[in-house]
Amino acid sequence: MHPHYLWQQTWQERLVQVCTEAELMSVMAQAANQLGFEFGAIGMRLPLPLSNPKTVMLSNYAPAWRERYETARYLSVDPTVAHAVLSTRPVLWSDQVFAQAGQLWEDAHAHGLRVGWAQPMHDIKGIASLLTLSRSHDAISPAELGDKTPQVAWLAQAVHETLAGVLASRPGSAAEVKLTVREIDVLRWAGDGKTAGETADILGIAERTVVFHIDNALRRLGAGNKTAGVLKAAMLRLI
Repeated sequence: MHPHYLWQQTWQERLVQVCTEAELMSVMAQAANQLGFEFGAIGMRLPLPLSNPKTVMLSNYAPAWRERYETARYLSVDPTVAHAVLSTRPVLWSDQVFAQAGQLWEDAHAHGLRVGWAQPMHDIKGIASLLTLSRSHDAISPAELGDKTPQVAWLAQAVHETLAGVLASRPGSAAEVKLTVREIDVLRWAGDGKTAGETADILGIAERTVVFHIDNALRRLGAGNKTAGVLKAAMLRLI
């Protein structure tokens, strides 16, 4: 059996037992350490709300660095984060990568963070994440990059899925939203620009029934109007 498969199987068994963010952080840090890195971190960007998407961050970085990163608002200028929004290709930290974020790069070095491997991940629900493995010394060689790429890519996906599941289990999470078949139908037609009357003709039901189902769907979605409801349902892959 291939050693990479055995490695994945071991960590998969650990991850399926994770129920909390703290447990995930612990397992992620241990996996990072086994791969030769001192630190493991994941940032997950949720698709909603659209005006200010929520970001969840977990890491075993020293408290001083976590506080500095947050207070300096480095999330907004971190080039690896910007890259992760648009791509799933891995990025290795370098002077060139951080050329436009010099203060962040200097601060990272001051906190002992000099070598990093950032692996983005996207899923079909519109959720993006970035797994970062880092250490204070020993540059990543071409041999190490080639040898560990399958494991890092797998770990990024597995941690992403685990964190998404933990967040979805929270009371009131968007994952709890469930729509009926008829509510999905009327929202889909509304998304195509159909009025309630036109949707009623298409579905062969009364216009007041269409309005009833739209109102119910908006209530379930927590949306203030039909446009917002259609958009939110689409972002959540419900329609």
